[in-house]
Amino acid sequence: MSVKASINNSQEAVSRIAFRCSDALYVVHPNNSILNGALTESLKDLKKFETLNVSGKVPHVLPLKSHADPFAHIADAILAEEEVASTQPKQITSVVASADALFFATPHLYKLAHEPLVAHVAIESTEAFDFASVRDTGFVILFSGNRPGDSSEAALEDTLETASLAHRLALKLNTGVLHFYSPVYDTTAALENIETLPSKEDAQHARVAHIPIEEKQEDSEKEGNIKEAFVPPKFDQPERDAATSEYLESLSIKPFEYSGSDDATDVLLVFGSAASELAKAAVTSSVAVAIVRVLRPWLPSKLQEVLPTSTKRLTVLEPITSLPRKWDPLYLDVLSSFVASGSSIELFAVRYGLSSSEQATEIIKAVRDNLSGALKPSLVCDFTDGVSQVFVPTPPSIEEAYHKLLHRVFKSRLNIVNDPASSATKQNIPSRLIISPQFALGSVLEYENQRRAFCDEVATLLKEKNSSVSSESLEVLSNWIVSVDNLESPVDPELVISELKKDSSAPIKSLLDRSEFFTNVSHWIIGSDAWAYDLGNSALHQVLCLEKNVNLLIVDTQPYSTREAVRSSSRKKDIGLYAMNFGNAYVASTALYSSYTQLISALLEADKFKGPSVVLAYLPYHSADDDAITVLQETKKAVDIGYWPLYRWTPALEDGEYSDFKLDSERIRRELKTFLERDNYLTQLTLRVPSLARTLTQSFGAEVRHQQNVDSRNALNKLIEGLSGPPLTILFASDGGTAENVAKRLQNRASARGSKCKIMAMDDFPIEELGNEKNVVVLVSTAGQGEFPQNGREFWEAIKGADLNLSELKYGVFGFGDYEYWPRKEDKIYYNRPGKQLDARFVELGAAPLVTLGLGNDQDPDGWETAYNLWEPELWKALGLDNVEIDIDEPKPITNEDIKQASNFLRGTIFEGLADESTGALAESDCQLTKFHGIYMQDDRDIRDERKKQGLEPAYGFMIRARMPAGVCTPEQWIAMDDISTKWGNHTLKITTRQTFQWHGVLKKNLRNTIRNIVKVFLTTLGACGDVARNVTCSSTPNNETIHDQLFAVSKQISNELLPTTSSYHEIWIEDPETVEKRKVAGEAVQDVEPLYGPTYLPRKFKVGVAAPPYNDVDVYTNDVALIAIIENDKVLGFNVGIGGGMGTTHNNKKTYPRLATVVGYVLTDKIMEVVKAILIVQRDNGDRENRKHARLKYTVDTLGVSTFVEKVEEVLGYKFEEARDHPQFIKNHDDFEGWHKTEKNKYWRSIFVENGRIENNGILQFKTGLRELAERLYTEKSEAEFRLTANQHVILFNVAENELGWINEHMAKYKLDNNAFSGLRLSSAACVALPTCGLAMAESERYLPKLITKVEEIVYEAGLQKDSIVMRMTGCPNGCSRPWVAEIACVGKAPNTYNLMLGGGFYGQRLNKLYRSSVQEKEILNLLRPLIKRYALEREDGEHFGDWVIRAGIITAVENGGANGAVHEGVSPEAF
Repeated sequence: MSVKASINNSQEAVSRIAFRCSDALYVVHPNNSILNGALTESLKDLKKFETLNVSGKVPHVLPLKSHADPFAHIADAILAEEEVASTQPKQITSVVASADALFFATPHLYKLAHEPLVAHVAIESTEAFDFASVRDTGFVILFSGNRPGDSSEAALEDTLETASLAHRLALKLNTGVLHFYSPVYDTTAALENIETLPSKEDAQHARVAHIPIEEKQEDSEKEGNIKEAFVPPKFDQPERDAATSEYLESLSIKPFEYSGSDDATDVLLVFGSAASELAKAAVTSSVAVAIVRVLRPWLPSKLQEVLPTSTKRLTVLEPITSLPRKWDPLYLDVLSSFVASGSSIELFAVRYGLSSSEQATEIIKAVRDNLSGALKPSLVCDFTDGVSQVFVPTPPSIEEAYHKLLHRVFKSRLNIVNDPASSATKQNIPSRLIISPQFALGSVLEYENQRRAFCDEVATLLKEKNSSVSSESLEVLSNWIVSVDNLESPVDPELVISELKKDSSAPIKSLLDRSEFFTNVSHWIIGSDAWAYDLGNSALHQVLCLEKNVNLLIVDTQPYSTREAVRSSSRKKDIGLYAMNFGNAYVASTALYSSYTQLISALLEADKFKGPSVVLAYLPYHSADDDAITVLQETKKAVDIGYWPLYRWTPALEDGEYSDFKLDSERIRRELKTFLERDNYLTQLTLRVPSLARTLTQSFGAEVRHQQNVDSRNALNKLIEGLSGPPLTILFASDGGTAENVAKRLQNRASARGSKCKIMAMDDFPIEELGNEKNVVVLVSTAGQGEFPQNGREFWEAIKGADLNLSELKYGVFGFGDYEYWPRKEDKIYYNRPGKQLDARFVELGAAPLVTLGLGNDQDPDGWETAYNLWEPELWKALGLDNVEIDIDEPKPITNEDIKQASNFLRGTIFEGLADESTGALAESDCQLTKFHGIYMQDDRDIRDERKKQGLEPAYGFMIRARMPAGVCTPEQWIAMDDISTKWGNHTLKITTRQTFQWHGVLKKNLRNTIRNIVKVFLTTLGACGDVARNVTCSSTPNNETIHDQLFAVSKQISNELLPTTSSYHEIWIEDPETVEKRKVAGEAVQDVEPLYGPTYLPRKFKVGVAAPPYNDVDVYTNDVALIAIIENDKVLGFNVGIGGGMGTTHNNKKTYPRLATVVGYVLTDKIMEVVKAILIVQRDNGDRENRKHARLKYTVDTLGVSTFVEKVEEVLGYKFEEARDHPQFIKNHDDFEGWHKTEKNKYWRSIFVENGRIENNGILQFKTGLRELAERLYTEKSEAEFRLTANQHVILFNVAENELGWINEHMAKYKLDNNAFSGLRLSSAACVALPTCGLAMAESERYLPKLITKVEEIVYEAGLQKDSIVMRMTGCPNGCSRPWVAEIACVGKAPNTYNLMLGGGFYGQRLNKLYRSSVQEKEILNLLRPLIKRYALEREDGEHFGDWVIRAGIITAVENGGANGAVHEGVSPEAF
């Protein structure tokens, strides 16, 4: 394991020290992006290098947010732990934060002063932090990085040393320490000296300091003589100060440091956030200066010791604060101590404010000038010109999502009462007061009192009918007062004010002076989950008790993935339950990134409710830099598992009313279930939704699952007790199935040799039982970046931190990996890493090896079997089973060909599987067959681990894909597709790169309804997937309508004639299941036949694409069969035929490769159908059915040779191809976004940009609603217009009449469907679905590409290329669904956050790209592209595209011959690896 060599910034310094000295490290992420970035990188390094604390353990790292009262969380966790475990060792806690985190900390710090807690606090020189708020909390307060004359390196070393000192102080004296440091960047210091860190013994003594002595004596032999080895905590402050002073003196630590001449008469004592800047400026100006290094305990004698005896005047410089003070705290400290000691030194006080470091010199000069004047002692001078405002912690930009939504919903009615931005409108009120929820509540009450008085005044005016007021004004006021509190009132306050301005009478002028009261304001107070720690004293409690009409939006940012890090004894309460128990408040639990619609409903219902409303808003993130993908993943986990249920609850306020509870998500927590049961709500719910009862009871938990594993193991032990051979436990971890299959084969062989053998997944084995085993063998694959497979991660995490004695255990490990998968030298550590780590850990725990570590390498001649065939015999030898003769008939693995052969024409046991309600899944073999029916079983990988921990099966859902030739969709069909997504899918539609729709998240029970509704509108899903001809793609750009009609007719004919003929589709999905069952019982099963495909169909999928030059928007050459139309006088005469295109590959397997179709001849249009069938038949009969990775038509063509393949096709046809015809050059392979176009038939069309093909509603765009309403109106008005889905994942609205343009333009503008103002790069981009649903995905794609495009756009804009199209695509794996291999720039997923960067594809889809760099992440991608794009902008020739330029410039070499025979792997630069 490599180690880090140096420290580069102060954030890294303090985080390393805190990490090394803690059991629990709270990381309060600052809003300052530079600080946070440095902190985040440091934590990554600590994890990467597997750093341990001084006790040899890995501490828990717990993220918090600076604006959410983080010390409330910290204090609650520490104090709760002590209450629960008063006789158990406690955790040593540290905090890394910035100054804004201390804003609300004071009341909590008092509680923690007697705990060995260290908080490292970064404070910038321009921050006006009020040190008075923390100076008397009982904490020791240290400063570092503020010595005058220190270089940046010295300042960093000082921070490192002081951080270590802080922890030694805290542990030795059982006291809290605040360590303030000035951030230092871009420098270098050596790693911490381990001798300066607290010892392991110091840490253990501090953990048990609170335990009564009699309890400790029981463990004295184990822990050492604890009673004598530690200093008990001192609760008397003078005693503590004395002990601290004594300890500091023993270490020669100076509380104050002086810099200046020995005979100086005037000395400046600088203090505060800018002390280091001011001290440096003083030294530069030859002014004597002293700095504070230890503020508490206050040691005035040490100050007088460092001052020269010649000192006559001491000037104390302190930072300005927003609080009005005559004397500042440090000045008072110095004054009181100097007076007490009888010092003759005169004292002066200066307040400063620093908005930039350059002002430090000016301030020092101004002080010196004033001192040389006639100042009197103790006169305070202010130097605050340009000072920044006192820092107030505010939510980071990531939380603005809810703010923006409130503004969007309530518009001018909205009043966010505690918004810091409103401080400008509330003069003379400090920002820190405005953000206080209590102050906000008082503001609302005062506002409502004033508005009520305003309404009374209007009522009096109407009653008295003042003669000076016009009758029109009285009528306007009368209409307004009648509906003053009615939110649905038609009376517009703006119109009321406008009308009243026409009246110049005094009463009306008086009302207009307070015109804001005409609006029925929606008051919102925004808070955080910090309220959940002390609900009785929170604004929430006060609102509920006052029963006023106030709305609370409480944002909870705790990520689900970090919830376990918060100790179980934490006293964080459920705010929703707390509010519901009052019985008088509307309560809703929402999540913007889960259900936008539900959130909108909750906000509107809260506003309408006459009383207090509490809306809980979930927005989980780790730091302010988290992107939408991270927030989305965390939200999905929390909602789908039930950690954050979505619900709305309206209480019954009147007799006879019933409370209304609406559950908007599928799972709820046990606590909420209990509340509902108590008030009989659950009974009503489960009566309405019977399936809910089963869902609510699925709360197994990790401990139940663990017990199941133990029980399973015990039962298995009993079964094998009768065997006589040596015992052997085989464990496996496998994602792709290789390790699992080998493990099962090994079990069969071991059992045949007489071994008492058992087998299970690693995660199913109870870790504490390892010590009871005799022989254990582990077979483990490698996932991601050297990670354990999904079913081995819990085992590894457990054994990594377990304290086990395995001295009686013998073990063997065999790992499966690929040495070339991570070709860069620095990445070689990932090769077979799980196997290596397990082997090393077994040795550390005392186990003895049965056999040496085996490492299977896919690059060996026989792949992993090369090493395995040597390893297994050694295992039998070690077990004494090598001479046992066995005769075992090992069955061959069941292949896809076996499944198809036995399926009875795609039936299998799908029908029976659909009837099984005990699981949301189908059998594995059936899942191979459902693909032929257009259905893939998937699960939500975002929450896979969490469901596993809870003992639940994966969150299975199904992807359904329609068959839609050429992507043509009528308005009626669009409405049906949209309905399906809403009723049974995940509320989105996905446009695929094969011009059709996909639905995700369809549950098994809804599959039949979904398919029946697809069939109702004359579409099907049969043949949309599977080893058959897939959806036929066709050029979408309809500049010539006549030509496109002919192309569509050909595409539809091919699609229909290549459709499987099996009746299983109708039997399984369309017919009534009861009828099918009766027919089976009666022996009337249908006997099918497939005249084209046969019973085993094709070896692999078969794709056909049709293009009409000059447009290649379908990337026609990437298809198994490419048909290029030959056109004369608007008539399609025939087609050039290409064979052998295909995209899918396997990483680092050079036997797999992408390939473009080879044009082999020309045929007339009337013969094209028989030609396509002939090509299919040759592939059917000659394709590789043994190796699915070698089964596509491209490999058949290269294996046989193009000429031989063509001969076989011509043999089937009975005639030969004609010579290929010339055609116009392709000029474009992306969609046209240049507005409306007119066809030769006087109809109009235009493209609608849909990024990555995902049609959805979100907080910004309502595309799904907009397109749905467009389709509805077109259908209602019987328009001839239709939709066309493009192969680049966009939509074309086609065949629009001229008289329809007006309302369509208005509609598109309303929903921003007409917004094409994007860069050429973004308009030309495409991505596959990838995570979280695709089981093959190795990395993000659809969710990540927009973010990466944004960052690449910055480079493109800098180069002036914002309008130039550069084709950039991304896939989550090498299977190539988004056709990345023909993109000019492509990112192909290899592992989480890691991609292969490909360059040089043809802009028109005519050339494959080539590997430029392997295994790169975002930062590297951007660094690689930046110089290339800038060079391209400067060096390109007229009309030259990026993909052509990178070849001409020698960046890569062109792929020859369309990539035939793996040419894409040739000529790759060694630098790529």
